[in-house]
Amino acid sequence: MSNNPISRRNFLGLAAGAAGAAALAACGSSGPSNSGGSSSGGSGGGAASYWSLSGPPGEPYRQAAIDRFNKANPDSKITGTFFQNDAYKQKIKTALGANQGPTMIWGWGGGGLKEYVTSGQVEDLTSWLGENAAVKSKILPSSFGAGTVDGKIYALPVETVQPIVLFYNKKVFESAGLQPPKSWGEIMALVPQFNAKKIAPFSLGGQSRWTNMMWLEFLLDRTAGSEVFDKVFAGEKGAWSDPAVLDMLTKIQDLVKANGFQKGFSSTTADSNADQALLYTGKAAMMLHGSWSYGIQKEQGGNFVKDGGLGWMNFPAVEGGKGDPSNTVGNPGQYLSISSKATTEAKDIAKKFFSTTLVDDEEKAGWVKSGGVPVLTGSESLFTGDDAGFLKDMATIANGAKVFAQSWDQALSPTAAETLLDNIAKLFQLQVSPQQWVDAMNGVIGK
Repeated sequence: MSNNPISRRNFLGLAAGAAGAAALAACGSSGPSNSGGSSSGGSGGGAASYWSLSGPPGEPYRQAAIDRFNKANPDSKITGTFFQNDAYKQKIKTALGANQGPTMIWGWGGGGLKEYVTSGQVEDLTSWLGENAAVKSKILPSSFGAGTVDGKIYALPVETVQPIVLFYNKKVFESAGLQPPKSWGEIMALVPQFNAKKIAPFSLGGQSRWTNMMWLEFLLDRTAGSEVFDKVFAGEKGAWSDPAVLDMLTKIQDLVKANGFQKGFSSTTADSNADQALLYTGKAAMMLHGSWSYGIQKEQGGNFVKDGGLGWMNFPAVEGGKGDPSNTVGNPGQYLSISSKATTEAKDIAKKFFSTTLVDDEEKAGWVKSGGVPVLTGSESLFTGDDAGFLKDMATIANGAKVFAQSWDQALSPTAAETLLDNIAKLFQLQVSPQQWVDAMNGVIGK
C-alpha cells in the first residue's frame, strides 16, 4: 500500500513492501490501566496528551518513547494514558465527541480514521509531511495507505506492521506424532485427532469477537481471493451474497460443530490473554492470531518461546480455492493523528514528537525488542538473536503477500464493523445460519 490517493484496491490490498510483526495489547473492556494521563487533548502550558493501548508487550515501548521525549524536552511534556483495546475504542469515541480527547489519537487507520476526518476531529498532515520529507522517508511507504483519506494523510504510521499468522505448539504436535496443516482439509483432519487426546485443536478468545473475525478473513481470501471483500468495501449492493461467502461461513460452522475450539471458547476473552495461555501451556495445539502474539507469549509463557516450543506459518490454502496462498491480512501499521481541537502549542509538541522520537533509532530498536518488525525503514539489520527467525519469517510473509488486506473491522465504518462483529459472534455460537449472516451484512453495506 502506498501513500497515493486511496482506492478500494490499495486500501484493502495492502501489497506489502514491508515486513510485519508486532506488539499490541489484547482486547479488553476495562478502563485505564495506569494513571497519570490528562483527559483533555487541548492541554496548553507546554503539555500534550497521548492515549494508546495498555498491556504487554507494547505499552512499555510506548511509555519509553514518551519518557525519552520528555527528558529531551524539559519545557514540554507529553502525558500518556493507556487503555485495553475495547475500552479504548469506546473511550476515544466518547471523548472526541465531547471535544475532550487527547492531543494525539492512537488508532488503526481505515474506517475509524475516515469517520474522524468526516467529523473534522483530526489534523490534515499532508502539507506538514511534505515540508518534512526526511521524516516521511524514514517510514515504510506501504504503511501510509490506511492513514490516508481522499488522498490526504491524516495519521502518521507508527510502531509495526502486523500480519495474522497461524501459531502452533511444536511440542504438542511432536508428542501427538502429527504434522502442522498445509491445507484446510488437513486442518479438519487434525481436529478429531487432537480432541481424542483431550487437547483443543485451536485456542480462541471468542468473546472478544475480532479474534473470530480472523478466521473469516482468511477463509474468504483463500476461497475466493480478495475481490469479494473489495466489493463490500466499495459499497456494492448485495456484495456479501457471493457464493464463496456462504461456502466460507459453512466451513466455519463445520469447524465449530466438530469441536475445533476449546470448550467454552465463546466466553474466553482475549484481554486476559487466556487464549495465548492455552497454546503455551499445551492445552491447545494451534491458534490463529496477530503476529503481536509472539511478544505476548515470550513475555508471559515462561521458556516456551525461548526453548523453541512456538511454531508459526501463513494460513494454509483451501482446496480448490481461488485465493493466492501468499496473501495475508492484519494491520499495515498503527497510526497517530493529531486532534484538530488541541491548542496550537499542543499540536506543535505532537509534531515534534512525530519528527524526532517516533522515528529515532531507539524507537526502531524497541519495537524489534518487543518481537515486532518496525514500520520504520532499515530495520533488517536489527533482526538478530533469539527473535531473528520469527522476525525474518514475518518479513517474508509480508513481503511475499500479493495482497495484505486490512482487518475488516478497521476497513469498514464503525457502524458496519459493529454489525459485522455482532454477527460473527452469533455465527460462531451457531445462533445464525450462513444465509441469515449474509442477509444481516448486506443490510449495512455502505453504512
